[in-house]
Amino acid sequence: MRMSSTIRTGRTVKRTTRAAATLAAAALALSLTACGGDDDNGGGDNGDKGGGTKAPASSVTLPKLDGESLEVAAVWTGTEQENFKKVLAEFEKRTGAKVTFVPAQDPIINFLGSKIAGGAPPDVAMLPQPGAIKQAVDKGWAKPLGAEATKELGENYSQGWQDIGKVDGKQYGVYYKAANKSLIWYNAQVFENAGASEPKTWDELLNTAQMVYDSGVTPFSVGGADGWTLTDWFENVYLSQAGPEKYDQLAKHEIKWTDPSVKQALTTLAEIWGKKDFVAGGASGALQTEFPASVTQTFTGGDQPKAGMVYEGDFVQVNIGETKAKVGTDAKVFPFPAVGDTAPVVSGGDAAVVFKDSKAAQALATWLASPDAAAIQAKLGGFLSPNKSVDASVYPNEVQKKIAEALVAAGDDFRFDMSDQAPQAFGGTPGKGEWKTLQDFLKNPKDVAGAQAKLEADAAAAYGG
Repeated sequence: MRMSSTIRTGRTVKRTTRAAATLAAAALALSLTACGGDDDNGGGDNGDKGGGTKAPASSVTLPKLDGESLEVAAVWTGTEQENFKKVLAEFEKRTGAKVTFVPAQDPIINFLGSKIAGGAPPDVAMLPQPGAIKQAVDKGWAKPLGAEATKELGENYSQGWQDIGKVDGKQYGVYYKAANKSLIWYNAQVFENAGASEPKTWDELLNTAQMVYDSGVTPFSVGGADGWTLTDWFENVYLSQAGPEKYDQLAKHEIKWTDPSVKQALTTLAEIWGKKDFVAGGASGALQTEFPASVTQTFTGGDQPKAGMVYEGDFVQVNIGETKAKVGTDAKVFPFPAVGDTAPVVSGGDAAVVFKDSKAAQALATWLASPDAAAIQAKLGGFLSPNKSVDASVYPNEVQKKIAEALVAAGDDFRFDMSDQAPQAFGGTPGKGEWKTLQDFLKNPKDVAGAQAKLEADAAAAYGG
């Protein structure tokens, strides 16, 4: 899954066991009625000398780096980039180093390859896929984390989050940013007008969609111009319907995309994608709608927006913030409904990886593994940290706080975003592989067999057989 900016972080983690799913659903159920909007919910972002929280202002020791310069590359844009720059600014303040943010393009592994070929790699890059980390290691680009960063990870992250950043047993990645990607956001006024309630199963979701349609509003906004959003749709349906064992097998290409379980998931998706009146603008409109617009058009236009619901992760709040809608009152959220026995919980993440092994680069990795760094961006909203030492009170509203608590409470019990685990040529490249085939499927949801055949051909080529 990738996001138009980071949001691909969109690419990230799927939690699957019944206990985790139940926990997440319970936490989110609480968040649905919460009024978001307390922007002064505690800081921990800088300079506060008070103690008493899990993330005091100086919980991490950093070296003095006066005169050192660093470059950090990421695909993040807009508000997400600006918020991350505030985290980098605090690192500068504490160490004396100068940090420059380098905007990257998708796929970032190709961007990094061109920078390295030109003799100018960034010191650190934020990689959105485990597959990209492995590629960087296999090419000899990535450098293992030093003792201080590894120590910080061990203190603040569950073993599962540490392991996702390892290649061949060595620690390379710090998962600074995560995402819960099993959420459907809705316009509360539209639901009220339609007499609709939050669905818990796929069949209930279809019924809710029909009620919204009957009230005069198109049910779903789909950001089909960004293929990663479509992979996320598929992964939630597949995880819930086929189960975690099949999910793991498909993620590793141990079963083919022509497997009956894939046919079942695509057929299920077509129950929404194939009903043109259920998707804003129809398939052609959706394919011209980028992710940010898919969100904002759901929460503008009063009680006659272009759509009543939009699927995507917790980071949707960043885009809702560009409208007048208030999270928790005008914009509410429910867990992705159960398609099979258990509701899916999918998450994603962006990891900091060192490309130039220096004292300054390792210090930045250590900083990003600390609760201090995460608390700064958490307070600004639209951000979720897998760092268990971050005090949940720093999140700016109850919705985000509950989502964060559910993520951390799930511990090691998760599945990572499937497309992020795949070779980037298949799971993370615009206009190719899974992104392109699912865009074609959105355009023609009747051709399930054709989509399966194309997915399998592309996967076989990318996985090497």
